[in-house]
Amino acid sequence: WDKTMALPLVDFPKHVICASPLYSEQLPKAEDLGLDQDLCPGRQIGGRSNAKKILNEFLHDRGQFYHKQMSSPGLASTGCSRLSPYLSTGVISMKEVAQATTARLAQIPLSGKEQRQGWRPAMRAFWARLHWHCHFVQKLEDSPHFETKNVHSNFDDVRAENDPYSGYLVAWSKGQTGFPFLDACQRSLNYTGWINFRMRAMIMAFASYHLWLNWRQTGLHLARKFTDYEPGIHWSQVGMQSGTTGINTVRAYSVIKQGRDHDPKGTFIRNWVTELGSVPDKYIHEPWKMTQELQNELDCIIGKHYPSPIVNEASARKEGVKRTYAARSGEETREASRKVYQKHGSRRRPAGRRKGRGTRDSRQAKLF
Repeated sequence: WDKTMALPLVDFPKHVICASPLYSEQLPKAEDLGLDQDLCPGRQIGGRSNAKKILNEFLHDRGQFYHKQMSSPGLASTGCSRLSPYLSTGVISMKEVAQATTARLAQIPLSGKEQRQGWRPAMRAFWARLHWHCHFVQKLEDSPHFETKNVHSNFDDVRAENDPYSGYLVAWSKGQTGFPFLDACQRSLNYTGWINFRMRAMIMAFASYHLWLNWRQTGLHLARKFTDYEPGIHWSQVGMQSGTTGINTVRAYSVIKQGRDHDPKGTFIRNWVTELGSVPDKYIHEPWKMTQELQNELDCIIGKHYPSPIVNEASARKEGVKRTYAARSGEETREASRKVYQKHGSRRRPAGRRKGRGTRDSRQAKLF
């Protein structure tokens, strides 16, 4: 990978010869083509000039705290590179981004102000994720069935197909589950076409464990929402977060804990779940715990102005985990898992890592 990314960039052509004349007629509007109204007004603007501008801003202005801000949905919108839509559509190449990052790292001194401000660890963290981007793309190239079938065949009959209009699926997709932090993430995604990696994992895990929804349907829904949809990364992560690979740690996130960890005062929640704008910090992650008197006082009635939780968070998560581990039990299943790991697991330990701290894939599964 490093050798390929260091090769010279291919020059852009100076002239393009067209097979037939091009006309500058006005493009038809969406309604002229019978297309639905675009319900994602906040998505990033395309174009190569925007991609180059965003790359430069990230490497020199915004990326200083990348490694610290990437997990927070509120901070990640500016702290992350935001290059993923341009990479997924080929507007900018991985080689360009890798070489620009290498050049930026070379500019950062090993000591002094820039080092103390966090630029070097931020850029090293970003550099590592460029590698992982290609690692997951390679997985899908090796096994294209990741998109349509369970990575581990023992999960083929574990989750049934869901009615696309079922209450759970609709509530989850619209951000109406009654769990404020999860709903805020879904509404943010619906409006902008983007959400940070940890929240993608949480959204998918909640659908898979708490609601026991079929990953193919929820994965397709998210694929259609993500402006930066990259099949290799997306379907690998869907498999990991739904627990169907048979080799990755079961990551059934508590959406309440995730909210308290990454949005402790509810700033992100109030921005997207405006019904809860008047709810005190004490109850912002669990508004159903407010007394009826307080709900009346705030004019925020749970079950009327904002939904009651559609499941019991703790018991639903526990049951989902239990059913997942049941599908992974047995020697035949473990043998199949070993075959999956042999082909798709990344086993090389990073330099300096002590033995006994888990495989690289298992550690990385916790990051996406």
